[in-house]
Amino acid sequence: MNKKYAKSWVLSAAAFMMVLSACGQTAQTRNSAAAGTTSSSQPTGVPSPETKKETPSGEVTKVVWWHSMGGELGKAIDQLVANFNSSHKDIQVEAIFQGTYDESLNKMKASLDSKSGPTMIQVYEIGSRFMIDSKAITPMQKFIDQDKFDLTQLEENILSYYTFDGQLYSIPFNTSNPIMYYNKTLFKKAGLDPEKPPATYDEVTAAAKALSKDGVTGASFALYGWFMEQFFANQGAEYVNNGNGRTSSATESLANTEAGIQTLAWMKQMVDDKVALNLGRKTDDTKKAFVAGQVAITLDSTASLRGIVDAVGDKFEVGTAFLPKPANAKEGGVVVGGASLYMMNNRPEAEQKAAWEFIKFLAMPEQQAFWNTKTGYFPITKKAYDQPAVQENMKKFPQFQTAVNQLHATKVSKATQGAVMGVFPEARQIMEGAMEEVITGLKSPKDALDAAASNITKKIEVYNKTVAK
Repeated sequence: MNKKYAKSWVLSAAAFMMVLSACGQTAQTRNSAAAGTTSSSQPTGVPSPETKKETPSGEVTKVVWWHSMGGELGKAIDQLVANFNSSHKDIQVEAIFQGTYDESLNKMKASLDSKSGPTMIQVYEIGSRFMIDSKAITPMQKFIDQDKFDLTQLEENILSYYTFDGQLYSIPFNTSNPIMYYNKTLFKKAGLDPEKPPATYDEVTAAAKALSKDGVTGASFALYGWFMEQFFANQGAEYVNNGNGRTSSATESLANTEAGIQTLAWMKQMVDDKVALNLGRKTDDTKKAFVAGQVAITLDSTASLRGIVDAVGDKFEVGTAFLPKPANAKEGGVVVGGASLYMMNNRPEAEQKAAWEFIKFLAMPEQQAFWNTKTGYFPITKKAYDQPAVQENMKKFPQFQTAVNQLHATKVSKATQGAVMGVFPEARQIMEGAMEEVITGLKSPKDALDAAASNITKKIEVYNKTVAK
C-alpha cells in the first residue's frame, strides 16, 4: 500500500472490523446459499476455451483471486478459471475461497502489510463505500480508459450501482435482485387469476386473504433488511441523505421516512390479520414454507429461482412477479444485489494488468452465459442472452424472464442506484431489529424506524470521522 495511505488504512480497518463484528448473518450468507441449490454437481456445457496464447519470454504472471462463492457456485468459478488458464499461457489465475464476504475482508486487511493478499477480491455490494474509502484499490476505470473498453456492452442498470462520480471502481460479477414468488395452483383454487399477480401492497393483501384457507397462509416475507432497502427504491425513495450517499458521503439515515413507515405498517397489518406468517429473518425459512405449499406468496432473490423451481418439482406451478409497491408510489425499481470485483493497488502493475485480462474474459458473452446458467445470477453482458445456453435455460426456467424484465424496467435514479454508506452491514442489522419490533408488536412503525434511523446516523457519524476522512 502507498505509505501516505497507511495511517488512514489502520483507522479504516479498526473501524470496519467493529462494523463487521457487530453483524450477524449477511446478505451473502443467505443469497449464496440459496443460489447454491443448483441441481448439477459438476459444471457441464463449458464454453470452448480460446486458442492458447504463446509468450516469447516464457514468463507467467500469477493472479490470485479471493472469492466467497462456496458449493456449486465455487465449482462454477473453478471452471471459469480453468477455461481462462487453458487459453492464456502467460497468465495463470488462482481462485481461493475465503469464506463469507466479512471473513474475506478481514483476511484482506490482515494481509496488507505483508503484501501476501490477493490481486483481486470479490466484495459484496454493501461494502462499496468502504472499499473506495480504504484507498487500497486501483479503480477499474483506469484499465477501462487505458484499454478503451466498451462499457455499452454491459448492463447499464447493473453498472449504475458501482458507478461513483462517473467512475467504475469495481466490475460487477454476481448480480441479483428480489422478485415475488407465488403459487399459481393455489391462486386458481382461490379463484384468483394466476396470470395477473398482485402488483401493489393492497392487491397483495387482498390476494393473501383469499388464499388463507385450508391450512395455507397467504404470504410470508422474511424480516430481511435487503427487502426494506428494495421497498424504498421501488417507491423512488432514498435510504440515506446526500443523494443516497452518491452526491456526497451520507451523513443521515432516511429509514424513518414515509416509504419505510408505510411498508412496515402494511406488513404488520397482514400479520395481525393472520394472512401473513412471521417466520423471522431467514429467507431459508420462508423459502421452505413456500416450497412445502404452506404459504402462497413470498419474496426471495432471483438467484434462488432455480433452486425453488427444482425443489417444488411437479407439486405446483411457480409464478414470479415484480416486487410490489404502494399504489401511490413514485416511479422506482429494484437495486442490484450481489458482489463485484476490486483490484488491489499494492500488487505490481503487471499483475494488475494480467488480472484485468481475466476480468475482460469473465465479461465475455460465453462466460457470462455459463455463469448465469450454472448459478442463476444475471449476466452482466447483454449479448449473453443471445447465447444458446441462456436461451435454453430460459425455456426450462421461464420464470427468470420476470427478473430480466424487472431489471430492465427499472429507471436509473439515485434511489434505484442504491444507497451507499460505510456502515451498511451494521445498518442492515439495525433495520432488521426494527422490523422485528414492529411485527411482534413491541413498537409502532414510526417509533421503531425513528430509533433505527437515529442509531444508523450515529454509526455513520463515527465512520465518517474515523474512516472516510
